[in-house]
Amino acid sequence: MPPKQPRTVSLIGAPTDIGAGVLGARMGPEALRVAGLAEALWRQGWKVVDTGNLSGPPNPRLPPKDGFRHLQEVVAWNEAVHEAAHRELKLGRVPVLMGGDHCLAVGSISAVARHCRALGRKLRVLWFDAHADFNTAALTPSGNMHGMPVACLTGQGPQGLVSLGGFSPELPALQPRELRQIGIRSVDEGEKRLVHDAGIEVFDMRFIDEMGMRHAMELALAGMAPHTHVHVSLDVDFLDPDIAPGVGTTVRGGPTYREAQLCMEMVADTGALGSLDIVEINPALDVRNQTAELAVDLVESLFGKSTLMRHRG
Repeated sequence: MPPKQPRTVSLIGAPTDIGAGVLGARMGPEALRVAGLAEALWRQGWKVVDTGNLSGPPNPRLPPKDGFRHLQEVVAWNEAVHEAAHRELKLGRVPVLMGGDHCLAVGSISAVARHCRALGRKLRVLWFDAHADFNTAALTPSGNMHGMPVACLTGQGPQGLVSLGGFSPELPALQPRELRQIGIRSVDEGEKRLVHDAGIEVFDMRFIDEMGMRHAMELALAGMAPHTHVHVSLDVDFLDPDIAPGVGTTVRGGPTYREAQLCMEMVADTGALGSLDIVEINPALDVRNQTAELAVDLVESLFGKSTLMRHRG
């Protein structure tokens, strides 16, 4: 019997901070490359194709208009991300979006949802973040669109983002039941009601403190049908800023290194990982690229690194 061919990971760079309030996340893709992301994946037996960086409009640094900052530019970047991720999925590859800020998840996750629906596969999105990212134009205190991707994906956003991939407010890219949020510890007042009313399953830091990360992840991964496509959206501000200072929106009290590793290892154990976002790394605020290096370390675990041989999926 011939040896099993390695699966392919496609690295997609999206060098923009168009949705953020602090400049610098545009340098995230290169920080991940310098930190050895491709080499780490190769060490785990994956074939790696670096597709280079997408292009899009520059950051005009304008004030919000009608509750959104840079809406036209955000739509353009997400259209580019959507098409790139969908193309790699159709080729049978695992797209890894190297952001850039978290507004780009609208493009990547809508592409995954489009792909899953075409194949009749179930989708589970694991959203590792300090923030709920469920702001809307009416609620946002800043207009920064990296605080809105979950709302957009669930149908509460501007037409240009909600409609990516042929979706609509009536049939959004993501149903709340398909989403699990882990590590949340900063939610704006208006967002709290929206998250509650949507019925999103959230494992915030109080739950993790009381019940433990293992139990939180067991619940986040529970009930998956066979052949479910798992998408991980990893905002590095999920991590405690003591170990990941290179982000523009740090919030104290995040998961430790070992808790974060456990999250990645438990996802890897399912054997269901199909796509990944790595976003919000800001080298301008980092110390000797340690945040990108930590992200690469976590991604290596997500793609199969473990201390001992373990049964997976």
